[in-house]
Amino acid sequence: MSEARSGTSAPTVLRMILGRRLQDMRIGVGASLEDAAKALRVKSLTIRRLEKAEVALKPLYVEKLLETFGADRQEIDEFVDLAEQANKPGWWHSYRDAVPSWFTAYVSLETGAKTLRTYEPQYVTGLLQTRDYAHAVLRGGLPNGSEEDLARRVELRLRRQSLLERDNAPTLWVVMEEAVLHRTVGSPQVMREQLERLLDISELPHVSLDIVPFTAGAHFGACAPFTYFRFEEPELPDIVYSEILSAAVYLDQREDVVSHLEAHSRMALQTSSEDSRALLNRMRKEYS
Repeated sequence: MSEARSGTSAPTVLRMILGRRLQDMRIGVGASLEDAAKALRVKSLTIRRLEKAEVALKPLYVEKLLETFGADRQEIDEFVDLAEQANKPGWWHSYRDAVPSWFTAYVSLETGAKTLRTYEPQYVTGLLQTRDYAHAVLRGGLPNGSEEDLARRVELRLRRQSLLERDNAPTLWVVMEEAVLHRTVGSPQVMREQLERLLDISELPHVSLDIVPFTAGAHFGACAPFTYFRFEEPELPDIVYSEILSAAVYLDQREDVVSHLEAHSRMALQTSSEDSRALLNRMRKEYS
């Protein structure tokens, strides 16, 4: 995967899975991209885009490809049904007016992941923000945005947090820098409420929160914020997301993913859950 900019389609995780399955089936029967393209009377680029989930899975295309690959009728019908489901927009589609298109891919990955590991050097990560904290952070990044646009972005951020309350909630491991706690976002009251939320949520069995203290000094992982996604489905590779000012990068090459995982693990070794909670409690008192 690579850099995603405004205008890039954001596939659902299911569409990504089916694209990978199509690729595996094609390779399994020894067919090239050109062979598959000839069966559909399209260019090989179209097949590549189908397999990479860059375009919708047209049922007629899917059916013809599976017939070409030797699938039986039941397998074809089941795959076509899944393709139709995959083409339906995710719940986040209704917020496309409020966020850049390259971020909707992030929400899809976040919704479908079974494990998330994130590093944040500047702010509390979005999944753990209170409403007032989220409003202040987003307002800081959108000084000229309308209140309506800001409200939509806050609403999306809060709705994303519902995944932590699901029966099949993913495992979330957050590493943040101590600087996050000293950056007064909104007001002391907003910060106190935010710190209380962090203390509460850190007690959830599927959430780990580590705060790298200033005393750690220069360390291996000090870098831009990133999020790592792992999925239950074997078709999907681990993916790392990193955001810059006007775009995002989605990485799935093994060496890139491993380097980010190593950075995350090394940073977590700079502290402990107990020390992190003690630091949160001290900072909460400072904002009282």
